[in-house]
Amino acid sequence: MSVALNFSDSGGEGTPLVIVHGLLGSADNWRSHIKHFASHWRVIAVDLRNHGGSPHVSGMSYDEMAEDVVAVLDSCGVDRAHLLGHSMGGKVVMTLARQYPDRVASLMVADIAPVTYEHHHDTVFSAMRAVEQGQPGDRRDADALMAEFVADKPTRMFLATNLKRDEGGVLRLRVNMDAIEQGYPDIMAAPTGQGAIDVPCLVVRGSRSDYVSDERLGAVHDVLPHAELVTLDAGHWLHTEKAEEFRGAIEAFLEQR
Repeated sequence: MSVALNFSDSGGEGTPLVIVHGLLGSADNWRSHIKHFASHWRVIAVDLRNHGGSPHVSGMSYDEMAEDVVAVLDSCGVDRAHLLGHSMGGKVVMTLARQYPDRVASLMVADIAPVTYEHHHDTVFSAMRAVEQGQPGDRRDADALMAEFVADKPTRMFLATNLKRDEGGVLRLRVNMDAIEQGYPDIMAAPTGQGAIDVPCLVVRGSRSDYVSDERLGAVHDVLPHAELVTLDAGHWLHTEKAEEFRGAIEAFLEQR
């Protein structure tokens, strides 16, 4: 059963661009991109289940998340869309393209391959739990709690986007860590479905990220045989590290569609 996701819709005509964030992200992380793309296309940006402003529910399978996004398309009266997904969101849009090929005009997959990954978020989850239990009064205190587990400042800044002050002034997590940790094996799994995806596709990867390493390109082309590959001098959060270059790659691809 699908969940009624929180989403934004810029309105407008033509085939929309749908943006799907990654693990522990939200549509808020894409605000500058949404504003930029909305000057050219109708943009719909979602908060996936257990993230951002969307409901906290059990289940984090790609089938479930793809169904959620399809429900958003239905509620917006959208028959076909260009789908852009980063990391976990990339697997969501690949699953959607397999399950509902007629709903997909093109795919843009940011720094993720259609493979099963090893468990490697232990320190990140520990940092989030430390904030959850520590109930910090300000972002400096939250950062100090996370720094005990995550040394990288940009990563902590990204994780801090999940903080929201409650009525008592305490910073709380918006994400549902229980559901995310319970569903983590599904999140690390390959996209659901079988066979190649027969739509125009762009894969943007970071040269300083190992998510789409050269060794994984074979798996990428097996599932996305029409994929164009763009490599940016960036890590996994390439859309923030190299925002202009990332937007340029997306725009160049969409302008051909």
